[in-house]
Amino acid sequence: MADLDSSRVYDCADVPALDFDPFLRESLSRAPVSRIRVPHGDGDCWLVTRYDDVRFVTSDPRFSRDILGRSAPRMTRHTIPLDRAVSYADPPEHARVRAVVAPAFSQRAVDRLRGPAQALLDRLIHDLEGAGPPADLVQYVISPFPLEIIGEVLGVPAADRPLWREWTQVIFTRVHDEAAAARVKRVKESARDYFRALAALRRVAPRDDLMSAMAAAVAAGRIDEDELLALATLLQLNGWHAVRNNAANMVYALLTHEGLADRLRERPSLVPQAVEELLRWVPHKHAIGQPRVATEDVEVGGVLIRAGEFVYVSYVAANRDERVYDHPDRIDFERRGPQHVAFGHGPHYCVAPMLARMEAELLLSNLVTRFPRLRLAVPADEVSWQTDVVIRGPVGLPVAW
Repeated sequence: MADLDSSRVYDCADVPALDFDPFLRESLSRAPVSRIRVPHGDGDCWLVTRYDDVRFVTSDPRFSRDILGRSAPRMTRHTIPLDRAVSYADPPEHARVRAVVAPAFSQRAVDRLRGPAQALLDRLIHDLEGAGPPADLVQYVISPFPLEIIGEVLGVPAADRPLWREWTQVIFTRVHDEAAAARVKRVKESARDYFRALAALRRVAPRDDLMSAMAAAVAAGRIDEDELLALATLLQLNGWHAVRNNAANMVYALLTHEGLADRLRERPSLVPQAVEELLRWVPHKHAIGQPRVATEDVEVGGVLIRAGEFVYVSYVAANRDERVYDHPDRIDFERRGPQHVAFGHGPHYCVAPMLARMEAELLLSNLVTRFPRLRLAVPADEVSWQTDVVIRGPVGLPVAW
């Protein structure tokens, strides 16, 4: 058993386009369980990168997500979830809160959404065609598509959804000074106030939406109001930001890797497999998420992690583990092997993976079939990328067809 005490500094510098973070690549090959120092908070922490070790840490109850009140090492000056977010809860409390929203993201619920989602996509593609070519695919299709869908699921009025797009951009920024951190705090307070008012409306006049279900759960004592506010905010933030950037990354990959889009045109039945492979391959998560704390001494990958020490895992690195995936840097739509961990693992596995998959499948299948000559309207190296955000993605995708 090794007990490593040296640490490396990980500041998560922005890397070009969809390049795999060289720090994570080195960690995978040379130090899969290692001490690192991150920009904010006190002290060092552990970084776990290999597939099997990541799955172990994220499913073992000795690693707790209940870190509120602790001075944990952090990648940013602020924390993204609200204080009572399910992100900070361990079982069984985590399961209690999650159970309130899980039915809204079941396979049956997502299947009911597919028709309305296709109709929405038809309208957005019509707008894209009217604006170009060339036109910005992110502006006209990829960004509004998940924003409208998660808004419908939650019950956020259409007129308010652009406001949530602005708030999300602020909250998911990796701030570097106190003024920016204060701005994030104000936006998070505005988000709480917004959902508090919306929940009050739904208690008086419930509708067929998730906010009404959550408001009813508060009235029944299944969750409290702070848990509702944190949960609704997290769903709205991730339901747009993560899907918007992941989808844009997928399309960029299709348009910059020769033959991939043609492969899907020739075999449309490959789209679900393509989505899974792109979820594995795209380095969507910038930085390393939220830490856990060891509640007792635990050995991980031959390394002793002591009680009270903080541990980060990298799902992005785990998805490129060559001990699990042959030629992991290659995009292979017919890849066989273990399920990727792009949606996480263990109790904190994403609550809405089926919705995210459905949105990605519709986007890719519609784009490759409706636009057989779809291409970037600018050289790939002229595509602008968001900087200092938690989940990476292009600012826009100018395309022609």
